[in-house]
Amino acid sequence: MLPKFSFILAGLLLAGPICAQQSAETPSVQPQVKVNVLNVCTPSAEEQKEILAALGRIPKQPLFSPDFEISHGVSTLADAPNFLQPGQSAQLSGDTSVARYVRIRREFSVQALFSSVQYSFSNDGQNMIETLVLHVRDPKDLIQVSMEDSASAMGSVASMITANTPASRIRLERFGKSSIALVRCNATENGPPPDQSAYEPLFRGASEALARYRQLLGVGRTVPAELAQIPGGGLEPAAKHKSAEPAEEKK
Repeated sequence: MLPKFSFILAGLLLAGPICAQQSAETPSVQPQVKVNVLNVCTPSAEEQKEILAALGRIPKQPLFSPDFEISHGVSTLADAPNFLQPGQSAQLSGDTSVARYVRIRREFSVQALFSSVQYSFSNDGQNMIETLVLHVRDPKDLIQVSMEDSASAMGSVASMITANTPASRIRLERFGKSSIALVRCNATENGPPPDQSAYEPLFRGASEALARYRQLLGVGRTVPAELAQIPGGGLEPAAKHKSAEPAEEKK
């Protein structure tokens, strides 16, 4: 009579080849990762139409509800913020920077498309950035439209705002689709800047929207007053900086 462990050992030896055969026949399934690369310098004709249509639907004389929100604060940035994509005329520092910001938000009382608008101003002592974002009330295709401009923080906040700095970036966030973006692109080490003359009407439309909502939201008086309440909220030039290299935007 064989000991009990002999039967167990025989069973394991028989099962081993079967398990190995099953593993060989069943390949491992790896999750697929999809990366969409946005052509931010030269969007297609169809993408240009979508940008133009979205800009055209931004209300020029909106009706705001009584509710509003104004906030200010400090944000520590270890990396370049998302709105400072390379390719803009911004200067980035490799070190951690501190940005002072102001946000103004208003709700539209009666609008067919947009539900709210938010304006943001950020100053890290090296760059000043303005961002205007309009959120769609009932997103089916379009979710939001954003416009941005930036300038080197070598002057006062008031001069930056009153200068009506033109927009250097436009972005459409879409539901279930990749975003559409248009960025003012600079020259690279490999060649001159791309010809973006065909996109001037789009940049001009975004710049006009920014200028209009600066006035509608009272940015000229609100932003300097809010920044004054933050320690070091004024201009603080950085000691070191380097120019950004143009690159493709990913999502």
